[in-house]
Amino acid sequence: MKHSGQVSYHLCRLLLGAVFVWAGAVKALGVPAFAGQVAAYQLLPYAWNYAVAATLPYVELLAGTLLLVNVRSKPAALLLLLLNTLFIAVLASVVARGLSIDCGCFGPDAGTTPLQALGRDALLLALAVAVYRQHDRYLLPPTT
Repeated sequence: MKHSGQVSYHLCRLLLGAVFVWAGAVKALGVPAFAGQVAAYQLLPYAWNYAVAATLPYVELLAGTLLLVNVRSKPAALLLLLLNTLFIAVLASVVARGLSIDCGCFGPDAGTTPLQALGRDALLLALAVAVYRQHDRYLLPPTT
């Protein structure tokens, strides 16, 4: 049973890391376009949209990379857990306000509705929780 749990933990860790490396890379390659998508949420003052667009992709890239290489996986999972909680709250706000926007999660051409993004973020949140909670149980021992 421990082996299947360990395999499950590492698959969750790798999947979560890969998704955030991909999402961060796509946004980092098009910061001005991503700033426009951040502005579409109508939550931040104008000047902050670009600051978020210029910072968030690199936070996602860092956390995703840490998960992929299995270094500081627990803090990275916690960071992604918190980010996904924030993303879900922001997307719920968009749905509640009736805005029809592309979430911007995977670049300007992804065409993801806020409801689709909510579902995906709920799954990513579950992965982040699983990685965070199971980290100490299934972490591979360090190599010498």
